[in-house]
Amino acid sequence: MTFKSILAASVLSFAVAGAAVAGSPVSDEVKAQATAALTAQGYEVRSVQMEDGMIEAYAIKDGKAFEVYLDADMNIVEVKN
Repeated sequence: MTFKSILAASVLSFAVAGAAVAGSPVSDEVKAQATAALTAQGYEVRSVQMEDGMIEAYAIKDGKAFEVYLDADMNIVEVKN
């Protein structure tokens, strides 16, 4: 393999890995709804995105970080810490 082909393969593998980890962006309206729903339950929302068909929020509550998954009606489906 040449240096260029190794470099190209490395760049491609990082790009694919980054895409697999990152969630999809959501509209400002969905961000606002999710933030309002979680704030009402005591969370401090840091970010909101789509992940595996659900709304995923990274939030802080009682000094601990959580991944909170919401359905389209803004109901909490799952909480991971």
